[in-house]
Amino acid sequence: MNVSYPTFQVGLTLLSVTQLRFEIKEGPFARAETVEIHVVPLGNSLFAVSWQEKDGATVTNVQDYDRGLIHSHATLPDGQFLRMTGTLAVTRPPDHVFDDRPQRNKALVSEAMTSLFQRHDATAVERLYAPNYIQHNPNIPQGRDALQALVADLSKTVFYEPGLIIAEGDLVAIHGRIRGWADAPQVVVDLFRIEDGRLAEHWDVLQDEVPVTAANGDISMFDPREAAHRTRSTTARTAEDEGN
Repeated sequence: MNVSYPTFQVGLTLLSVTQLRFEIKEGPFARAETVEIHVVPLGNSLFAVSWQEKDGATVTNVQDYDRGLIHSHATLPDGQFLRMTGTLAVTRPPDHVFDDRPQRNKALVSEAMTSLFQRHDATAVERLYAPNYIQHNPNIPQGRDALQALVADLSKTVFYEPGLIIAEGDLVAIHGRIRGWADAPQVVVDLFRIEDGRLAEHWDVLQDEVPVTAANGDISMFDPREAAHRTRSTTARTAEDEGN
């Protein structure tokens, strides 16, 4: 990747999880070196990467791939301390790409739904939802502040049960059941768009729950165990595929 700081540019090549090569072509810091690095994942496409150079300089980068930024903190051999923020551009992607956004986004949505509609924690809205949050349910006012006020005023009878959850890219859909929101329990599919590690947009579809009867084949509209069943079946298929 290329990183553009205010006064110079540097090329960074990740050779492995323990080695990185940097190259500064121009300016007072111009040079190239391969260094041993320590990488710590911080979540939501954030990584702390640190190393020490041959001349004794130490560098710690906070790499933010969602925002395309690197926050760099360096102590030079003469004791000078630098704080810099640069934009990053990936010039050659890795040979094998692992996208962990779906898992992280599913965890975010699960935390939001249980925080707001199980524990009625209105303070979680500011932490989990984007400032410009978009709401597509016409019965709920627009914006994060309106959502926070709604949660603060929820009846104690409101309780949400999460079920099956699926994710792709920056989208997450979760199937669940909510009691106390309406006169009858409702089965709901909530769809979220995630941006910069927060919930940025929401759609939902709700339907009154119909009890299980012989007429509908004894098939329930919602089962809180469905997510666990899905996880086990997926794991079994993966193990079978690997065995083949």
